[in-house]
Amino acid sequence: MAAAVALVVLGATWGAGVFGALTSGGFVDDSSKSAQVRARITQAFGPQDADVLVIYSSPTESATDPAFQSAVTAALTKVRSEPEVASVVSYYDTRSPAFLSTDGHATYAVVQLAKGDDDQKLTAYRQLKPEFAAGSGITTQYAGVRPLYDEVNKRTEDDIKRAETLSMPILLILLVIIFRSVVAALTPLLVGGLSILGGFVVVRLIASTTGVSTFAINIITLIGLGLSIDYALFMVSRFREELDAGRTPAEAVVRTMVTAGRTVAVSGITVTLALGGLLLFPQLFLKSMGYGAMAAVVVALVASLTVLPAGLVLLGHRINALRVPWPRRRARAAASSEHGAWARIAHSVMARPWFYLVGVLAILAVLATPVLHIKFGGIDTRVVPAGTPIRVATDTLSKNFPAVDTAPIQVLVTGPDGAARTVLADVSAAPGVRDATVTATAGDSSLITVDYAGKPTDRAAHQAVTAIRALSPPPGTTIGVTGATADLIDELDALGTHLPWMIIYVVLVTSILLFLAFGSVVLPIKAILMNIVSLGAAFGAVVFIFQDGHFASWLGFTPTGVIEPTNPILMIVVLFGLATDYEVFLLSRIREEWDAGRDNTTSVATGLQRTGAIITSAALLLIIVVVGFASGQIAFVKLIGVGMIVAIFVDATFVRALLVPATMRLLGDWNWWAPGPLGRIYRRYGIREAEPEPADYAAVP
Repeated sequence: MAAAVALVVLGATWGAGVFGALTSGGFVDDSSKSAQVRARITQAFGPQDADVLVIYSSPTESATDPAFQSAVTAALTKVRSEPEVASVVSYYDTRSPAFLSTDGHATYAVVQLAKGDDDQKLTAYRQLKPEFAAGSGITTQYAGVRPLYDEVNKRTEDDIKRAETLSMPILLILLVIIFRSVVAALTPLLVGGLSILGGFVVVRLIASTTGVSTFAINIITLIGLGLSIDYALFMVSRFREELDAGRTPAEAVVRTMVTAGRTVAVSGITVTLALGGLLLFPQLFLKSMGYGAMAAVVVALVASLTVLPAGLVLLGHRINALRVPWPRRRARAAASSEHGAWARIAHSVMARPWFYLVGVLAILAVLATPVLHIKFGGIDTRVVPAGTPIRVATDTLSKNFPAVDTAPIQVLVTGPDGAARTVLADVSAAPGVRDATVTATAGDSSLITVDYAGKPTDRAAHQAVTAIRALSPPPGTTIGVTGATADLIDELDALGTHLPWMIIYVVLVTSILLFLAFGSVVLPIKAILMNIVSLGAAFGAVVFIFQDGHFASWLGFTPTGVIEPTNPILMIVVLFGLATDYEVFLLSRIREEWDAGRDNTTSVATGLQRTGAIITSAALLLIIVVVGFASGQIAFVKLIGVGMIVAIFVDATFVRALLVPATMRLLGDWNWWAPGPLGRIYRRYGIREAEPEPADYAAVP
């Protein structure tokens, strides 16, 4: 307990500094072809990406009026003198009509920041932002990559605070209803708070050695709070059950640790290792989510197996203190575990296993059908709510400056004299290309800027990049392609390459740990198939809502017609781990009954009776946590939240209550089968429950 207090202090002080230690972006792989070409362009020509687009407008003055021009050029001249700025290009430098709005009352400047990573450029933008203002009477707006990152980071921090503020009171009320005791209800929240603060400490340590995306904070809070509540709920429920059975607090703690504690250990280790699959991907965003989620689960696991039992020892029967006034519905697990509501559901399912199996799978297959037309694409300003400054500025550019292209395709040509002209002709004739121009030359390198119809995620842009990369350059000449579309194509290629390895890793880790926990080669296979069913329904909902745009106005986001490809990867790993969590809870109790000598049907019914309410309560509480995040302002965080809510609901209802009893009834004694050599491994190395020795009880004061 003293160590826990010290961790709280450390997390609330030093750990809270993690917000300033994290990086922006992280969606692009720095080792991809597109990123390497971008680095070569920067080395040859300096920064070429438009970091900031500053829009100046006036309802009364024209952008060509002397007063308007004087005010804007004065501001831009001041900005040019800053060391953080590489270049500033405006109408007053080029006299290009592309820099003037259609009504003539607005113009914009393209600002390229000096060399540096995303964080350095974001810091520079924040420092320079006040200097762009052109004085009274002229409105200044900001668009581009850096303003978008700035907006997303700010809203991410606001969403976390908002989610915690919304979810904590609701969680406390629900826990009081579940436990019918204020003291018992506070226990999971205390463990959750400890896990979040501990996760901050761990991730800040990681951030001191490698880059970690700012979105890791979301996953720390979400997973840390959610799983801490799950584990504490399971542990405290078992402790109170042992107290109700007449055991002393010391005996109850020991029995809780060798039963529920073992289950929590298996679950926590399995989920942590499964989340490690995110570290196999090159994208910083996915790696960061892996770091944050693994840190949160490890701290939640350790806290649940050390701090929580210590607290239960100190509390003893006082765990039931401050009871609520309404009548307490007594648990009947010990006396009538075969006749409760959950047991009746299990018996009903096992009496008609094929009916339930086919019926439920048909329903879930229908829910998953939208996945068949999933379309992947990158993120843009539509990830933030309509009406935010960055959205308004971007819409202004699109509406009033039709010639502006904020995401051109860039082609780097390196070769002898005349090579650039030959390549330019070939690029101009490529499918999807609307216009191509040589915009810079240095030594034997030339930069071709390519325009295309539509957005970077549209088919025309994809056609253009693919066609340009397929060109055969003149002898001694190399061609490199970069830009937002090239980034997306390379990202999809990288994800496609690493995804099979991640799936193999997650399946292998889950199978091994579930075998060691339950001594069966059948149950791990069944668990993996059940998890896939839950994932299918979640993905179907995500595509139906976020790609197709259904319920967009209710949920408060702008549909883009595409899904950012890292989001499904993150969902696969996180939801697979959470589904395994509930599977372990249920199968542990069923195995306990099986080891006690009961037949398969009785074991399943009793196991579901004793865990059904706990799993349902845990799922409800986790959904409340996720709702807090799904109600946030960032669209792809909302997407992940909605997908998790659907998966958790499906898993806790259709899968655990219906599919698991049906499949276990059909499999019968085969549920517990393992070939001879594996059976010997389980008997020797399995993570099995053991009856405590008298010395174990005596060790507890």
